[in-house]
Amino acid sequence: MPPDDLLYCPACGHRLEPLIAGGTPTPHRRCGGCARVTYRNPAVGVAVILQENARILLGRRKRGAYAGLWCIPCGYVEWDEDIRDAAKREVLEEAGLVVEVGDVFAVHSNSHDRSRQTVGIWFHGRIVGGELNPGDDLDRVEWFSLDLPPKLAFPTDDLVLSSLQTKIGMPRGSR
Repeated sequence: MPPDDLLYCPACGHRLEPLIAGGTPTPHRRCGGCARVTYRNPAVGVAVILQENARILLGRRKRGAYAGLWCIPCGYVEWDEDIRDAAKREVLEEAGLVVEVGDVFAVHSNSHDRSRQTVGIWFHGRIVGGELNPGDDLDRVEWFSLDLPPKLAFPTDDLVLSSLQTKIGMPRGSR
């Protein structure tokens, strides 16, 4: 069950109550006044894999629970934003690079943080401009060998790096 941060109905202001479905509590809430259901669903996150041979671009998080840990440049899709446009924007904001976004490499549920669950989409990307420079949520951006990455912030990035190793024929477990 997620934290009780959804307390009042956005439509009428009455107190929200836990929504029970089939006798089981859900993460959603029902308004005691107008009966409107307020859903608590995962957000969509995007990340771009920028790779040069057996090296990958990673950024170090500068604040929050994951400060000091590294990740593939990533972020949330904004309302009314195309997922590929969001991926391009996030790389520009976090790493200073203009990229072309290619095929989807992986999709994972990120449930390591129960309060902010996401569905993550990792795209292949190619640098077409800009200058490597940390920004937004990152204080450093660097290239790392796939077999020697630093400590990662997100378990799903570890899954992606393992899949990349396999794809280029790097022995599993060499990380």
